[in-house]
Amino acid sequence: MILKNISLLYGNDLKFIESTNIKITDQKFQKFNQKINSSKEKTFDCNELLLIPGLINSHTHIGDSIGKDISLNSAVDARIHPVSGIKQKILTETPKKDLVRFMRKSAISMLKKGITTFVDFREGGIVGIQLLRQALKGLPIRVVILGRLDYYQTTNEIKKNTSMPKFYQTELELLLRNCDGVGISGANENSNSNLHTYSKIKKLRAIHSAETLESYSLSKKNSGKTEPNRALLAKPTFLVHMTFASKSDLRQVSKKTRGIVICPRANAALAEGIPDIELMEKMKCNLAIGTDNIMINSPDLFREMDYLWKVSMGMHKKRINPKKILKMTTVNAGKMLSQKIGSIREGFLADCIFLKKQSLDLDPINNPYATVVHRVTENSIKAVMIGGKFVYGKI
Repeated sequence: MILKNISLLYGNDLKFIESTNIKITDQKFQKFNQKINSSKEKTFDCNELLLIPGLINSHTHIGDSIGKDISLNSAVDARIHPVSGIKQKILTETPKKDLVRFMRKSAISMLKKGITTFVDFREGGIVGIQLLRQALKGLPIRVVILGRLDYYQTTNEIKKNTSMPKFYQTELELLLRNCDGVGISGANENSNSNLHTYSKIKKLRAIHSAETLESYSLSKKNSGKTEPNRALLAKPTFLVHMTFASKSDLRQVSKKTRGIVICPRANAALAEGIPDIELMEKMKCNLAIGTDNIMINSPDLFREMDYLWKVSMGMHKKRINPKKILKMTTVNAGKMLSQKIGSIREGFLADCIFLKKQSLDLDPINNPYATVVHRVTENSIKAVMIGGKFVYGKI
């Protein structure tokens, strides 16, 4: 396939190229050159289109898609605590066919919004993983499934440093044969011994940390250590949230992990605060973005970028380059997952979004980064491609 006369954001720096031709073969971007031409290849004239990398939603919980906006006025733990929250009640009591149906709707919604890969913290053990795979059957969207044991320790067990029972260790081994890694609820539900057990996993390891001031304080009260400090015992590939992390926490995380996934709209919806991206960047943290629970937030990264960009400038009273925000949903996320996604460059998977340059909301495009971050909506998308195939729309 050849895309002719197309504008694009190229490479890891998202360099804007006004017009070029692109050759796609074997699911990947192969060549970028104005002179590419071939009568044997299927060719599309893309003169009125801007190509950007497919978006990567680095943290979701789509299992609770059926519970949209339930318990809006409840406190955080009452809504999403892994043991006692209303979310757990929904996941346990909802018929499995309904869970599957609504997860599928959320996946389709993400595709239409230009999300080509999402990373899901999948509750419910092996059954939860199977339900998600059932929901995604026949859908081309890429998924990274981080499974979870329904095993949470009490404060007493944590203080005694109780080890994971053999039964759960065996279940963990079976779980990992069916998914891409583990998504741990948090350090406050696990002893040091438990966290060390997770650290030995050879696949992806991710953990929630410092999402709320309450959870951060609880860790210090029960263990004398900060929540991120204890979370690092699991040797995570990346951490999620870090909304209340200190400068020292962030410095350690920067050195010992591939990054942090922030979820600004979800944090705001829970009235818990906004992640300090300026401090995180000063500590050289690699930042990605997730939309978190469908129960409290829509899976829309364009809305997420727009919100984060503006609220961060409002908090710090200084300008932030929108390119930095766009990298969090593309290039940075690809690096964090160590996959050849999130960037339009030679050898990378051809996952991308075709935007209508003459769309009512976009035309004229004077700053492509600002345009993408705070003006693009689903209506601006002409088509979405995954692995060199059109999966939504057409050109």
